Amino acid sequence: MSYTGPGFEPPPARRSRRRLLTVALAALVPGALLGWAVYATVGGSGDDTGGGSAAPGAAGSSTSASSRAPSSAGASPSDGSGDPDGGKPGGSATSGAPSGPASSSAPAGSGPLKGKVVVIDPGHNPGNFRHTAEINRQVDIGTNSKECDTTGTSTDDGYAEAKFTLDVAHRMRDLLEEQGATVKLTQDADRPFGPCIDERAEIGNKAKADAVVSIHADGSGAGNRGFHVILPGSVNSGAADTRAIVEPSRELGERIAGNFVRVTGNAPSNYVGDGTGLVTRKDLGGLNLSTVPKVFVECGNMRDSKDAALLTSGAWRQKAAQGISEGIVGFLRGQGPAR
Repeated sequence: MSYTGPGFEPPPARRSRRRLLTVALAALVPGALLGWAVYATVGGSGDDTGGGSAAPGAAGSSTSASSRAPSSAGASPSDGSGDPDGGKPGGSATSGAPSGPASSSAPAGSGPLKGKVVVIDPGHNPGNFRHTAEINRQVDIGTNSKECDTTGTSTDDGYAEAKFTLDVAHRMRDLLEEQGATVKLTQDADRPFGPCIDERAEIGNKAKADAVVSIHADGSGAGNRGFHVILPGSVNSGAADTRAIVEPSRELGERIAGNFVRVTGNAPSNYVGDGTGLVTRKDLGGLNLSTVPKVFVECGNMRDSKDAALLTSGAWRQKAAQGISEGIVGFLRGQGPAR
């Protein structure tokens, strides 16, 4: 992922301490916030299954994601790009992905999130590498044009970002449905490629989602470690107008960052975000074209061996899914540390 150019805005230095405090305070939110027990051991170390066990004590455990989700394609070759939107500016605005409905959740049950809609966007599609011409087509993101999508990155051992994001999305879906939310996925390896970044935003908008989270893993250099949450900057250009979602998206991102630290025990990124775990960008179509609160979560760096060991662990992916989900729940219920 590139962190240079006018679209990248790291938090101003004078705000660094406040944001560090925000994340630190959020990390102290008790696990009882959702009535979920922190999993001591969930999933197998290094397993690549899509589902996780239900939280202890959770009523009405949903069907495991691995049994519900279609089997995904094998690990795709990586282009080395960890850019969640991917692509170079320029070209005509043409969406190359076939349109289709978002993957819907099972009927929502009762729970604190009953009536709430959450859209989970698993970054990249496992089949993208078979459709390079289609995903290289340009789409309009308001400020300029970018590639429809990319293949994403991978670990040095070939574990694909697209496989990681879909697995975490399945685990999040189970956790959020247990809380009564209606959950939609932008893709579930149920289409040959895509959706393009503009369609990903449109899916959340049409669903009138209360929160949208795009799941990713970075492809930065070795030694760069940790997670970060990407927030939308204020954009008002062409088809993009994020002004109404900047503040609620920041709140969503702060709650996710704090809970991610608390549940996984992992520190924020040591290479972007000035230690806050929060980064603002104006060059991502998935954020620029959103009209509902939305953030991207880069769960770790696949190109660092220590982070890769976590990302390839089923037990750790369950913790990541729980941390992100608890942040979403806190945002939707207005719970957590005072801002």
